[in-house]
Amino acid sequence: MLIAVAGGKLQGVEAVYLARKAGFTTLVIDKNPRAPATGLADRILTFEFSPARFIPESCPQPDLIFPAIEDEAALELIIAWAETKKIPIAFDLEAYRLTQSKQLSNRLFADMNLPMPKVLNDSDWLRESAGNWISRWSGILPLVVKPDQSSGSQGVVVIKNAEDLASFGSRQSGSDSLNGLIVQEYIDGPSYSIEVTGKPGQYRTYAVTELEMDDAYDCCAVRVPATLDRAQVLNLETMAVALAENIRLSGIMDLEVILHNNELKLLEIDARIPSQTPMAVFQATGVNMIQSLASQTLDSSPLPSLTRESRCVRIEHIHVSGNQVTVKGEHIMGQFGPLFLHTDFFGADEALVSFPVKPTLQHKEWVATLIFTGTSHETVLAKQSACHAAISDRLWQVT
Repeated sequence: MLIAVAGGKLQGVEAVYLARKAGFTTLVIDKNPRAPATGLADRILTFEFSPARFIPESCPQPDLIFPAIEDEAALELIIAWAETKKIPIAFDLEAYRLTQSKQLSNRLFADMNLPMPKVLNDSDWLRESAGNWISRWSGILPLVVKPDQSSGSQGVVVIKNAEDLASFGSRQSGSDSLNGLIVQEYIDGPSYSIEVTGKPGQYRTYAVTELEMDDAYDCCAVRVPATLDRAQVLNLETMAVALAENIRLSGIMDLEVILHNNELKLLEIDARIPSQTPMAVFQATGVNMIQSLASQTLDSSPLPSLTRESRCVRIEHIHVSGNQVTVKGEHIMGQFGPLFLHTDFFGADEALVSFPVKPTLQHKEWVATLIFTGTSHETVLAKQSACHAAISDRLWQVT
């Protein structure tokens, strides 16, 4: 079966990696011939969707399209391609439109009486001048400010003290409102994610993943199983399915939460292919979300049964420069061109690396997504430590 993945960035990497694991033939379509997912695909088509050209030229007829892009105009064109050529597509545009807006998502959480961090910029605040809302904030720090429509850590600002507030105020000088920004109370604690696939009345959830963040609040590592007790997992599953039913999801979405004072609070939902977490779930349980989504969309073979986590998994992103190995947020993986799959990479079970060969002296700077598995988190961390040491030792030997 030929799977067309429209978009070759990090969501595309996830889709192609799992499609390969499911035994599908993959075609990546992207305007950038060196997008990260192109190194993993069986075929590559360089093409930019536009109103005048929304049917990719010289493109074989795929059996299924997976959009892996966050651009509503482009998504509409991809859907037009699918409808014109009568190609099944695994995507829910209406659910995407709702969940891409944090403002709309927050209203949904509030309407459903689900726990979330307090939202501080209501409609009255949005009409006030910058000076007025900054003076209000000084007594209720810390706060987090984030764009209404963005994913991950892009544009997120944490205001912890008066100095941060003054810096943020100076950057906002000349602005008469907070339009386009969401202001919430800042709460700390471990972060978790859960995925849902299906259609109304037929949803399934997957293993909960635990997220680690770098200093810029970008996810740098994912681990399974998560450090939640069974009651907390059941609560998270219940909230995720309730949200899916409410928006009448037909496809895939993920829900990200934070555990604060022993209560799970909702941060955001996204109705599109996630990055990082489906790969971790597959490694831990053997359940492939792309395969499940394909089966659901094509109404074909029965879905594989869900299993509890049988392996401990850690997936992390590293940046190697000179002799330094640094764990970084996932954004770093989009900055070095195509990624290539390696097995037994300096002791990591698998790795997605920005070179098709194992890096040596000639490779001064590179990135990798490392996948570690084991029978316990202690085993996984020991493999991680040995891998970092092996990479560093190899670099010292050749420099």
